[in-house]
Amino acid sequence: MPHDEVPLSRREVARPAARTGGLPALPDGVEWPEGREPLVLSVDCAALPRDFLDIELPADGHLLFFTDIEYPPDSSAVLHIPAGAHTTERAATYELGGEPVETRVYEPRTLYPLPGLTFDSEWDGGPETRAFLDDGGDEDALEGFEEAILDKAAGGQHPGVCVQIGGFSDPWDMAPDEGDLVLLAQLAGQAIDYNVFTMNLIVGTREDIAARKFAALQYEQQC
Repeated sequence: MPHDEVPLSRREVARPAARTGGLPALPDGVEWPEGREPLVLSVDCAALPRDFLDIELPADGHLLFFTDIEYPPDSSAVLHIPAGAHTTERAATYELGGEPVETRVYEPRTLYPLPGLTFDSEWDGGPETRAFLDDGGDEDALEGFEEAILDKAAGGQHPGVCVQIGGFSDPWDMAPDEGDLVLLAQLAGQAIDYNVFTMNLIVGTREDIAARKFAALQYEQQC
């Protein structure tokens, strides 16, 4: 999240961990992924609060996320750039059919990590919850309880529009992190561009994420 949205109790010790938008810096011999989808997120793996992660990510280097947040993406990619690799910032303009074409570049914004809690989207269907509601319990009180827990875990009011790494998804439709699939990243369109109202979710198996088999990831966009 932006620095001015980090809770005051954690703002003094907050350190940058990611950036939305901008242009990708890639090692020699590594090209912009096929499809030329925009760079939407760069994550500094070494700056993540690893004690709170529930997925195994590289200990250092950067993860670059290329996908379309405005329309369902035709192609997407996640690249890991090793720490210490010699990189060069790539231009947005390229040639297609002899004509110059420019990839969309979003305004760069620095993000700061905020550890917190997430809920399984089906948590309120558990037997204890059903018993509470069947006994005359108030659904509004249940929602208030959830909000209070999330706010407490985040050290203040938890963010609504954000980029999330790991945890349970907070989808607008069916949750894609089911069965063997877990959430790698959830990208609210407005966290990257204030005028984009989408929810973009990236999922994969724990084994593929840990092994950096990012070509096996699945991408879903909800509107």
